[in-house]
Amino acid sequence: MAQWSEQLLIGKQMKAFFTLVFIILSSSSYAEEQAEQLFNQLKPSLYQIKLIDIASGEKSSIGSGFQISDDGIIATNYHVISSYALHPKKYRIEYLDHQGNKGDVSLQSVDVINDLALVRRDTEQDMPYFQLSESTPKNGEQLFSLGNPHDLGMIVVPGTYNGLKKESFNDRIHFTGSINSGMSGGPVVNKQAKVVGVNVATSGNAIGFLVPHDKLINLYQAFLKSAPESIEKQMAEQLMASQNKLITTILNSPWQAKQLGENGIIPIIDVPFIRCWGDSNTDKTDALILTAVANCSLDENTYISSRFFTGTMEIEFRTMQAKDIGANKFYHLYQQQISRAGAGNRANKENVTEYQCHHDLVMPDNQAITNKSIFCTRAYKKFPDLFDVLYLSASIDQETQALVSHFTIAGVNQENALAFTRKFMEAVSWK
Repeated sequence: MAQWSEQLLIGKQMKAFFTLVFIILSSSSYAEEQAEQLFNQLKPSLYQIKLIDIASGEKSSIGSGFQISDDGIIATNYHVISSYALHPKKYRIEYLDHQGNKGDVSLQSVDVINDLALVRRDTEQDMPYFQLSESTPKNGEQLFSLGNPHDLGMIVVPGTYNGLKKESFNDRIHFTGSINSGMSGGPVVNKQAKVVGVNVATSGNAIGFLVPHDKLINLYQAFLKSAPESIEKQMAEQLMASQNKLITTILNSPWQAKQLGENGIIPIIDVPFIRCWGDSNTDKTDALILTAVANCSLDENTYISSRFFTGTMEIEFRTMQAKDIGANKFYHLYQQQISRAGAGNRANKENVTEYQCHHDLVMPDNQAITNKSIFCTRAYKKFPDLFDVLYLSASIDQETQALVSHFTIAGVNQENALAFTRKFMEAVSWK
């Protein structure tokens, strides 16, 4: 009897197992079938977007786009058409539809902060287009990403909505799905075939990020009210507004005092989008200088071109304590450490001027520390009143210990740069 009971139990377990397998396979098959139906329904409004170098006639970049109005307005990523936005005489933008038809499109508007752009194709009659969703997806909801990966033709990739990325200043959706190169600018739709996001980036291992569809709605509605006077001026205004929002948020957030090393006091800015890491060499018995380091950074940036990124922030603090060496040797090793500071963002001479630096001895109002400080700025050539800022200070009031403070901010105006520097200086001291 016991043997029969055991066999019956095993039979039930096997039945449950095969039922689960059947459900999984059926679900997968249903998802694929649904994806194919969606693709066939939406492909007339889906495009490949190419940037063509006029002189050579060859493509310079490639991405995806999708029509959002019956009169030919197509949404894509800014980074897909960025070279045209900056050099309109060197490039042209071309679309390719699902039937192989192609033609030129004109750039209408951009949102450089959210990596969005609107282009227009000429139409002789009303055309089918994607509907933008009126609501936000729910966590775990199945979505479908459409695009043109690796120039292989349009495909649809099922995935899952996982809410907004937590450590992000500018909203990005965490999408579990394979967003590959070339799918940038393609739409992500729900089961009702309505757009809920735009492909923008991948972190590999089926982890992707999307621009929320409300950013596209805002861009399109602003365009309908008033087309931008010029794309360059529009970008300048967006960059200025974004840096002001960022620095204002940071200055108005709590700055927590934290001990670093034996005697250093440093600030940690209490915002989710700035993350910090620490390190030290206290485990090295042969170290001549005991060092403790705290690094903090804004883990995102704004893409202007492949050679120019802005919107970043990096902060570093380093304490050094001499161990069995004299003041002269300590000072020599100390100087080597502080000579490594550099810009925190990618830019070249086409985009920025050379750094102009001011050196000074600084004693903050709290008079707890005396620093030799260097404050450097370089101006943006295309975007007046924006600068990259580099600040480095090294304490000079102790013989065998030191505190080095360093930050870089990319794309900030003068007022905000000085306000941040002032608060930063006052927050660094000795215990």
